[in-house]
Amino acid sequence: MKNVFKIFAIAFLAVTSANAQKADKYKCMVQMSNYPGEGAYIVVSLVNPKGEYEQTLYVLGRDKKWYPDLKEWWKFQKAKKQNISAITGASMAGGDRSVNVIEIESDKVDAGYTLRFEAAVENQKYNVKDLEVPLTTENVSGKVEGTNYIRYVRLAPNN
Repeated sequence: MKNVFKIFAIAFLAVTSANAQKADKYKCMVQMSNYPGEGAYIVVSLVNPKGEYEQTLYVLGRDKKWYPDLKEWWKFQKAKKQNISAITGASMAGGDRSVNVIEIESDKVDAGYTLRFEAAVENQKYNVKDLEVPLTTENVSGKVEGTNYIRYVRLAPNN
């Protein structure tokens, strides 16, 4: 009976590990522009080739009462109800810099996916696409310029 259990356990582990998606970790540095006003709430999302939100990768801003200000992401988050507590950090003021680690499934790179950086600042303009990065091998090791609150984002493999 012990041998049957061992065989079953080995087979289960083999199938489970074969079906698990390999996720790679990347350092994501966000450099803010020198804008005046309150700290920005920023969401880093994985967007599929159809332009639809697929996963929240990181949230800069801990106070949940401001999440609805990130309008497009909030629609997705309310429907998906992803637990984001482990991927949440402080909001960012003008001129701030933050480095965080994000995990991206390796099969998403070079497959038409995009990283979307959505930003909102109290009493200022909301930017659904403050910065978008096509998720390519070249871009996960480079710098991409932002359009408003975000000056630029630099990505690098976290080896």
